[in-house]
Amino acid sequence: MGNMGSYILSPSLLSANFANLQKDLAYAQENGAQWLHFDVMDGHFVPNLTFGLPVISALRNLTSLVFDVHLMVKNPADYVDTFKRAGADFFTFHVEAETHVDRLIHAIKDSGMKAGITFVPSTPVSALIPVLPLVDLVLVMSVNPGFSGQKFIPYCLEKISALAKIRQERGAHFLLSVDGGINASNIQSVLDAGCDVVVSGSSFFSGDLRK
Repeated sequence: MGNMGSYILSPSLLSANFANLQKDLAYAQENGAQWLHFDVMDGHFVPNLTFGLPVISALRNLTSLVFDVHLMVKNPADYVDTFKRAGADFFTFHVEAETHVDRLIHAIKDSGMKAGITFVPSTPVSALIPVLPLVDLVLVMSVNPGFSGQKFIPYCLEKISALAKIRQERGAHFLLSVDGGINASNIQSVLDAGCDVVVSGSSFFSGDLRK
């Protein structure tokens, strides 16, 4: 992409005000959001618990934004039907959390959602290569998942570039998303590396990063 105007902005609700999500939803829509990013954590795959289905269902009734749901959970295949019913558009799971990756991608697509795959910073890009032609979204985690407000890990830029190159060489069509520590000072480098979707939590809701 490489153009500040051409990316999709997906604010992460992990950094929103949980006491007034409706207000922060309105703020997101007024400040360039096209998607909303939901970090769903189970306290097992990552050491934290966040919101689940009731919050997603409640907000689904208030907006037509694309719901980009990132599951940081063990056994993600158990949740396909539930998140479809809640109104998720993208169902993104961790390659580290699922043995039968190919089967889960097909189950997500069969449900009518788009399939996304993601991986923690220490997992190599090569772990995803077999299924890249099948997915709609690849999410590069540029922090260690579990908490908002962390600093961007610089070597993750290389992962974005490598995935963009593979996409071009193989004629794949997945969107390339990045999540973690994105702010006004580093967003251009992320876009230049080939990112299509920018997930931003702390920086977006603090007003540092707007579209």
